[in-house]
Amino acid sequence: MKRSPLVVIFTTVFIDLVGFGIVIPVLPFYAEGARFNATPRTVGLLFASYSIMQLVFSPILGRLSDRYGRRPVLLISILGTGIGFLILGFATTLWMLFVGRILDGITGGNISTAQAYIADITTKEDRAKGMGLVGAAFGLGFIFGPAIGGLLSRWGIEVPFLFAAGLCLANATLLYFTLPETVTRDHPARISAAGGRGFTQLINSLTQPRLGFVLTIYFLFIVAFSIMTTSFSLYTMFRFGYDAQHNGYLFAYVGIIAVIIQGGLIGRLVKRFGELPLVVVGALFFAASLFAVPFVGPNTGGLLALLVGGGIFSMGNSLSTPALTSLASKSVGPAEQGSVLGVTQSAASLARAVGPSLAALLIHSAMAQMGADGKPHNMSDHSLLVTFWTGSGIMLLACLLAIYFTRVHAAEFADRAAATVAVE
Repeated sequence: MKRSPLVVIFTTVFIDLVGFGIVIPVLPFYAEGARFNATPRTVGLLFASYSIMQLVFSPILGRLSDRYGRRPVLLISILGTGIGFLILGFATTLWMLFVGRILDGITGGNISTAQAYIADITTKEDRAKGMGLVGAAFGLGFIFGPAIGGLLSRWGIEVPFLFAAGLCLANATLLYFTLPETVTRDHPARISAAGGRGFTQLINSLTQPRLGFVLTIYFLFIVAFSIMTTSFSLYTMFRFGYDAQHNGYLFAYVGIIAVIIQGGLIGRLVKRFGELPLVVVGALFFAASLFAVPFVGPNTGGLLALLVGGGIFSMGNSLSTPALTSLASKSVGPAEQGSVLGVTQSAASLARAVGPSLAALLIHSAMAQMGADGKPHNMSDHSLLVTFWTGSGIMLLACLLAIYFTRVHAAEFADRAAATVAVE
């Protein structure tokens, strides 16, 4: 693999995710403050507007990167995200907050372009390892982003957004001077786009059973992941009395495990076992951790059980997600990399809208219960069990689909095993 471009792409995704992570702890307080007086429902719409725009524009950016090149699309999208953060930081009315979030969502769908770039410069054997770097950048971004946002807000609630805008400018500068273009004039993606056959090819690729299975399994994974991340802080507040700082430490712990697996181990594991076995094992880990969560409390395992469960959850997600992205990339030819990876990210954006909506519906209890923090909450032990077991059931369904998919492609894995033995 070409190391230098991968480092630049890793840095690009990392800075993007740091900016995204900065928003998470700060935006609710910013929007509900005296300047805007937003309601909690409005805050929810602010977050939803970002995901909806990503859902719509991820495949568009992917297709544009096929036609005009990865480099210009990445550059323009990063600058657009920076402008979105500036609008947030200097906003004086509520509609300006929506403009900033919508612009960020439109241009924030560049992860698919970054993945297409990785597909351009890696072999099929190294594809999962390259995609794992994107996952590692995600993990690091979620570790540092919320911490930076919380720290900078001490100097002004709008300061984190201005800092994120500065990061985007630095990111764009790095990309402009160091990242070479991969979509040359004779690249299959550009030839396909110039011929006007891209949309037909994309529809045809989506009707292929292999890609359809991969996208379905990936969607289920992200739905379950979103249920977990949406509900976990509420669960620890209700059951353990934890606050945002405690949850920050727990998410950082989960992120560190994700970085270790996706940044260092996934390539070796894929070469030894293949992508689909890792998806199956990851789904089982994921389902087991979600199933066990409702049984953990201060007197039933305590913090140690919470850390073990979080570790298993992180391992399951970290084994499966880059493997699924790699499978999606391998399911189509070079001409459709940007388009299909854009659709993959759109599926993830849709799942991130479905998961939190399910969690909000399931975790609600009509009768308020007293939590470990000494305050009444519209949650109960029963609603927590239903929420996390729903996530576990979704993961079991994903696991069954992956097992079926593995059996259908048994010959492929036999060839892979024979090739591994021959090499050894």
